Amino acid sequence: MTTTEFLHETVLLHETVDGCVHNPDGIYIDGTFGRGGHSRLLLSKLSAAGRLIGVDKDPLAIATGQALAQEDPRFQIVQGSFAQLKSHLTDLGIEHVDGILLDLGVSSPQLDDAERGFSFLRDGPLDMRMDPDRGISAAEWVATTPEAEIAWVFKEYGEERFAKRMARRLVQAREQQAITRTVQLAEILKEANPAWERHKHPATRTFQAIRIAVNNELGDLEALLHDSVDLLSAYGRLAVISFHSLEDRLVKRFIRAQEKGRELPPGLPVTEDQLGKTMRRIGKAIKPSADEVRSNARSRSAVLRVAERLPE
Repeated sequence: MTTTEFLHETVLLHETVDGCVHNPDGIYIDGTFGRGGHSRLLLSKLSAAGRLIGVDKDPLAIATGQALAQEDPRFQIVQGSFAQLKSHLTDLGIEHVDGILLDLGVSSPQLDDAERGFSFLRDGPLDMRMDPDRGISAAEWVATTPEAEIAWVFKEYGEERFAKRMARRLVQAREQQAITRTVQLAEILKEANPAWERHKHPATRTFQAIRIAVNNELGDLEALLHDSVDLLSAYGRLAVISFHSLEDRLVKRFIRAQEKGRELPPGLPVTEDQLGKTMRRIGKAIKPSADEVRSNARSRSAVLRVAERLPE
C-alpha cells in the first residue's frame, strides 16, 4: 500500500449533495466516502445539529475520514461495506437516517495507484480489492475460479461478447504460469480479444468484470437498496451515482418497484394506501454536463438517480 496522494475529482458533486440533503438538522450517510468530496460539501449544508457518517472499505479513505472527523465533530467514519449499513447504524445507536449517498465509481487514487492493481495501464500486483486486508485478491480469483464461471462473469459483469474465448485463454495461460501482475493479465486478455473497440483497451471490460466479482459490488448494492427502505426516515433521500449499466439498472428497477408497490392480481379492488408504495423518484436521471466530462473524462458514464422515502 502506498501513502502517495493522487488527485481525485468528485463526480456530480453539487447535483448529488443537493439531491440528498433536505433537512439540515438530519443524520446523513456517505456510503462511499472515498476522499471526502461529497462529505465535505454535505457537511457545509448541515446545521450544527446535523450529523454525517462516512463508510468505506479502503484503509486510505478511512485515514482521510479520521482526519476530517478531527476537523468537524459532526462527522465520523466507519470502515466496512455499505452493504452492512444497518448493522453499522445499530452499533451507533441509530435507527433512521435522513439521507444515503452512494458514489459507486472506483476513486482516482485507487485507479492511479499501481499497487492497488485496479488498472491495466500501470503494472502492479493483481489485487483489485477495495479493502486489501479482506477477501480474495484478483490474482487468487483468476487462479482458482472455474472457466465457466470466469466466462459468466466476463459476460454478465463486463458485458464482453468474447467472454468464453477470453476465459478459455485465461485458463490456458494460468496453467503455464501464475498470473500475478496487472499488465501480465492485460496482455493475455488483449491477445484473446479478436475485435478491439475503438479508443478502448481490449481488456477494459474484463478488468471491470473481475473487479466487480472480487468486491461483490452488485451484491453489496442490492443489499443496501433493500435496507434503505427501512433505514430512511419519512422524506429521507437516496442518491446513487452509477458508472456501470448493471448498477444503474439495479437502481432504476429498485426505485420503480418501490414506486409501484405490491404486485397484486389485476382488478383487485385496493386503495392507493394498500399498495404499499415506499418511494418516489425525484426528477429524472442526471448525467454530467459537457463541461464536467471535458474536465474529468472519468465522469462520462456517470448517472445519478434520487428517490425519496414516502411516509408510512
